[in-house]
Amino acid sequence: MEAEKWGRRIRAYRKLKGYTQESFAKDLGVSVSVLGEVERGNRLPSDDFLLEVASALNVSVKELAPPDN
Repeated sequence: MEAEKWGRRIRAYRKLKGYTQESFAKDLGVSVSVLGEVERGNRLPSDDFLLEVASALNVSVKELAPPDN
């Protein structure tokens, strides 16, 4: 469940910033399949991955984090 929340947030911010999955994966230095697994919630992103994502999107990890419900 936690992975799904992170994945949805990462996908939403990626699209908001105008990245395609391919271009964003390239900027992060990961394969499209890894990014896709994270965005679909099949893989929980590591702390290092979240830092890279936040940096690439020019947001903080706290801003990227799913809201506590």
